[in-house]
Amino acid sequence: MNILVCVKQVPDTNEIKIDPDTNTLIRDGVPSIVNPFDGYALEAAARIKDNAPDTKIVVLSMGPQQAETALCECLAIAADKAYLVTDRAFGGSDTLATSYILSKAIEKVEELENEKFDAVFCGKQAIDGDTAQVGPELAEHLGYPQVTCALEVKSEADGLHVYREAEDGKEVIGVKTPCLITFTKPSFDPRFPTIKRKIAARKAKIAQLTAAELTSIDPAHAGLKGSPTKVKRTYVPPRKEAGVVVKEETVEASAHKLFDLLSKAHVI
Repeated sequence: MNILVCVKQVPDTNEIKIDPDTNTLIRDGVPSIVNPFDGYALEAAARIKDNAPDTKIVVLSMGPQQAETALCECLAIAADKAYLVTDRAFGGSDTLATSYILSKAIEKVEELENEKFDAVFCGKQAIDGDTAQVGPELAEHLGYPQVTCALEVKSEADGLHVYREAEDGKEVIGVKTPCLITFTKPSFDPRFPTIKRKIAARKAKIAQLTAAELTSIDPAHAGLKGSPTKVKRTYVPPRKEAGVVVKEETVEASAHKLFDLLSKAHVI
């Protein structure tokens, strides 16, 4: 089985900073990580490979040159090969433009690898945008059936059996390949990279796909000009102050204390 996993390098949400003048993310000096949900997608692919060693895992990311760090981390964990889609022409792409570019990149990777992918795995959303749109939009561009919010996937003779999150527990959905699956947080933690794979990942050459290689992309649907979504403002919500615990000797005393606090705050 051939699996392509889409990953994104995102800023560590604990360290996000916003430029007050431009209302954009300040990335300089801010640590970046592999989007956690994409990590769950990679782990799902790795678990399939555990049971079928001939499985090939390719990771694909779109972003600036620094995104190579995220791809190297994926190679150290489980991926066999990595591709980076990077070009200034793609900068500012919203989810629709991003999914369109990724769909063309996947077609190009299949051409370069001389084989089709049986499945495309994605995280359900990126923690820096939380839109959960790229995966489903990518499935639409590719013309693939999709299953969202997956916890685990098992390869069977008739396709893939997807164990997905449901309101009252789990449900199992069978889907034929090729398909696209997005993943949420499972009950288990993703594996850590081994020393051997870390060393190999440092030596690995990550292939880059620019606008020059992706000639099938229509510039009218890529980048800032090709994005129908316009972001007017980005900001970090103010931190909430710590709450007050009212704990007097009796329930009645606590109620009186709470009443006094709410009165002074002009809540009641």
